[in-house]
Amino acid sequence: MPELPEVETIARGLQKRVAGDIIESVWIGERTQVLKSSAQEIASMLEGARIERVQRVGKHIAIDLSESKAVKGKHAPRGQWIVHLGMTGRVLIAEPGHETAKHTHLVAQLGSGKELRYVDPRMFGKLHVVAGNFAAPGAEPINVDRDVFAKIFHGRKTPIKAALLNQKLLSGIGNIYADESLFRSGIRPRRRTASLTRANLMRLYDAIQDVLAEAISAGGSSVSDYVDADGQAGFFQLQHRVYGREGEPCLKCKTPIKRIVIGGRSSHYCPKCQK
Repeated sequence: MPELPEVETIARGLQKRVAGDIIESVWIGERTQVLKSSAQEIASMLEGARIERVQRVGKHIAIDLSESKAVKGKHAPRGQWIVHLGMTGRVLIAEPGHETAKHTHLVAQLGSGKELRYVDPRMFGKLHVVAGNFAAPGAEPINVDRDVFAKIFHGRKTPIKAALLNQKLLSGIGNIYADESLFRSGIRPRRRTASLTRANLMRLYDAIQDVLAEAISAGGSSVSDYVDADGQAGFFQLQHRVYGREGEPCLKCKTPIKRIVIGGRSSHYCPKCQK
């Protein structure tokens, strides 16, 4: 499933390519599994709207929409189009003449002539619209204050890996970046969150900031179906130190990387470097 760096990369790409464009018409397919709002609600919100801004909120892409006609130089807000990519969802910019991929569920025809297409083979993603501003349930990992971060995790009895994946605490971190951050901070994924000292939590905070920044700079990790808005793969998977490296030597101490399961999710760590 695309995590924060992948969603951030897509949102930034869309912002550069479609902000200020007008959605002239919308085609929505028959598979309603990807629709959290009705097709009628989505079409009504999108058609004739101006794309004001594209941003990431947690693991969601939030597309701010306004009225296409300005009044006294201002475009009145209309609402937001929210995209959750699920496991295989893609938001792509395409020319009208390009072949429409199988499993395309929505095509927005833009005034510039480009098309915004949502493609999702496994249909775990969701599309919906909101009248106000969409908010993620947890804190934003990139912007969260150090003290707030410490308070979020202080005294929790769950393993730290499970706590990092809890989107009600932090919104955006998933399996890949939790494993990579725990490795860099020297913390085992099974370690009880309550056992972590403030110094441990501050090392983890710094590791999360570094890992997310590096991953965004590399365009995210393409370990499955992920591509950005232009259909290009990311490169951070080439920098993974533990994720997906079960049995391979640790890049620091050469100890074989172990894989365990916590809460039904794979976790990768170095048994020597992480305590």
